[in-house]
This record gives sequence, C-alpha cells and structure tokens, in this order.
Amino acid sequence: MSHASRITLAATTLGAIGIVVFVHSAQRTEKAAMHAGVVRDYEQQRMKRERQADFEMQAAMEKEYRKIQTVSDGGAPRRP
Repeated sequence: MSHASRITLAATTLGAIGIVVFVHSAQRTEKAAMHAGVVRDYEQQRMKRERQADFEMQAAMEKEYRKIQTVSDGGAPRRP
C-alpha cells in the first residue's frame, strides 16, 4: 500500500467516524428537546386542571353564599 493510499484511507475512516459521532450526538440532543416539550406539556395540562378546579370551587362557593346572603350592586341606580 502506498503512502498516499494510507493517508486517504485514514482520512476517510476518521471522516466516517466523525460523521457517525455527530449524527448520534444530534439525535441525543433532539430526543432531549422533544422530551422537554412533553414534560412542559404535562405541566401545562396539570396547571390548567388546577385552575379549572379552583374556578369550579369558587363558583360553588359563590352559589352557596348567594343562597345565604343578599347581594347588592353597591347602590348604583338600575337602568331600565
């Protein structure tokens, strides 16, 4: 094997290894980003459920309070 062919073989081997390492690294980075998106979506859904539960609890409390208390509009004149 000539010196030039050895250099060419070494360069192409190193290039191929570099490409494989780069692709695997890019795939890991992309997978981590996708997983972070899923985690963020779950957290948003959890917060939305909590806000909905709070809203429903407030509505139920308002309904109960309206049964026992009279509510006025602060003395503003009514519009016909």
